[in-house]
Amino acid sequence: MSRMADLQLEILELFDEGLKPISIAGVLNIPLSMVYDVLESEFDSEPYDDSMDGDFDSAMQSAGLGTDEDYGYYGESADDY
Repeated sequence: MSRMADLQLEILELFDEGLKPISIAGVLNIPLSMVYDVLESEFDSEPYDDSMDGDFDSAMQSAGLGTDEDYGYYGESADDY
């Protein structure tokens, strides 16, 4: 396992044993912010929302290219046939 993965496990184990984040940082000789980052990522209550991933239209709009409607296209009509 990598050093970071081992460190993450150590932080979680010490937290489960009842140590406070500041004590964990002292025991492991790491910045307190690193302890908080691990704990926040572990106990994040909101899962990642990937509902828009892969959506071509929203990606183009986010890139500043607008939508079809911005360029006057509103879908096919009976006149298009």
